[in-house]
Amino acid sequence: MQKVKKIPQRQCVGCRTMKDKKALIRVVRTPEGQIVLDATGKKSGRGAYLCPDMACLKKARKSRALERAFALEIPDAVYDALEAQMAQEV
Repeated sequence: MQKVKKIPQRQCVGCRTMKDKKALIRVVRTPEGQIVLDATGKKSGRGAYLCPDMACLKKARKSRALERAFALEIPDAVYDALEAQMAQEV
């Protein structure tokens, strides 16, 4: 009997759907308090996941989902930087 490997699932903070962890982009609050995109999925810090879709980032911004996930205020400049980074990666 062959063992089936479990695929980790995470919830997008924008659209709130469960997807494979590899299909999502990890946003990290580093121990220094910076908010950055984590392409490797290995950076240390608190993570939240987003679909690689601008609509999900806009929903997360409007609903303040990232601010709730990280328990801190996120300035507009950080959201703008995340949008620019996401546009480059996609």
